[in-house]
Amino acid sequence: MKFLDRAGGWLGFERKAAAPSTEDILRSIYVDPYRSRSGIAIGWRTALQVTTALACSRSIANGLAQVPFRLHRREGKSRAEVSAKDHPLAKVLRRPNEWQSSFEFRQTIGLHLALTNNAFVFVNKVRGEIAELLPLEPGNVTVRRDGWNIRYELRDDKGAVSQIPASSMWHLRNLAWDSVMGLEAVKLAREALGLALATEEHGARFFGDGAKPPGVLSTEGKLEQPQIEAIRDAWKSAYGGLANSQKVAVLQGGLKFQPITGDNDSAQFLETRRMQIEETCRAFGVMPIMVGHADKTATYASAEQMFLAHVVFTMSPWYAAVEQSADLALLGEDAVDEGYYTKFATQGLLRGDAKTRSEFYRGAVFAGWMTRNEVRALEEMDPLDGLDEPLTPTNMGVGADPAKPDPDPAKPKT
Repeated sequence: MKFLDRAGGWLGFERKAAAPSTEDILRSIYVDPYRSRSGIAIGWRTALQVTTALACSRSIANGLAQVPFRLHRREGKSRAEVSAKDHPLAKVLRRPNEWQSSFEFRQTIGLHLALTNNAFVFVNKVRGEIAELLPLEPGNVTVRRDGWNIRYELRDDKGAVSQIPASSMWHLRNLAWDSVMGLEAVKLAREALGLALATEEHGARFFGDGAKPPGVLSTEGKLEQPQIEAIRDAWKSAYGGLANSQKVAVLQGGLKFQPITGDNDSAQFLETRRMQIEETCRAFGVMPIMVGHADKTATYASAEQMFLAHVVFTMSPWYAAVEQSADLALLGEDAVDEGYYTKFATQGLLRGDAKTRSEFYRGAVFAGWMTRNEVRALEEMDPLDGLDEPLTPTNMGVGADPAKPDPDPAKPKT
């Protein structure tokens, strides 16, 4: 069943075929509307052809997908994970819809967020409870704002438009200027991405022609236009391309070949390509080491700190944005007031190597603020009997009760 028919049948959305606007016509003509100064139009499709942009987007999307995303409830000092029988949203977070796992769902919206800073999810409710979450393509959703009221228009492949109220849309946004739409990352970085694609195309054409600079065929005689075209086509057929790069050219009729001076070294081709890797990473907020680009002086220890920095400075803001957005759109104020909240379990990403973890756990357990079974849980180990009580350091015993005041100071003491 098509999504629009499905949504319309459930919620009674108004569906109609709207007359194409100027925006729709331009969108149909230009698939990638953001043209860079390099002459290359940049959209999410072309952006993903830049390997660095692909790696940055994958890093963010996988970072949001690989970490468990669960529902918890705060009750006094307890912060327990909520089971599906206690709240229906817990089940939906584990299985958002009938064809996607939780990993696939969050990877999809993570990819949308990385490239457009917007992600749209239709919240299907049955009898007032969330039954499933359906991710939508950002390009098919238009946000309409009337004062402080927001509504969404969903367009299908045939041009039909469905009106979706804000209460049925989970709109995730990041880096928003007008507080409604996130600033499109691909649009903002189109010059860096355009230059990266231009240098890649230049390199492909250069090596595709046998890594030989182009040249000029000249003769002292006068040639007619058909002769010029015939010679050019014959030369390209015989000596053009990588497969013909080592062939020996045989010229006749007074023709001379003069190569045009200039090479990739003088144009700093490799330096430009390296710089575009860093520029693209800078635009996406991803550390270069996460896309396989690192300084040759980096050591294993420094690389480990860089990976931790990626979690702290790149992924943590994304985690906070998704958590708070989910609390508002999926839980609502009443459930939040009751102590419910969503949370990414990032402990596994922040822990170091075995030696570092051992030292950390030892200090936490012997200081008494962490139990041995809590340590076993972090290491994915079953609890053991008798290890649920925190240890008390020998030099930190319970202090004596303070002296009680004398109820009758005037009475003589016996």
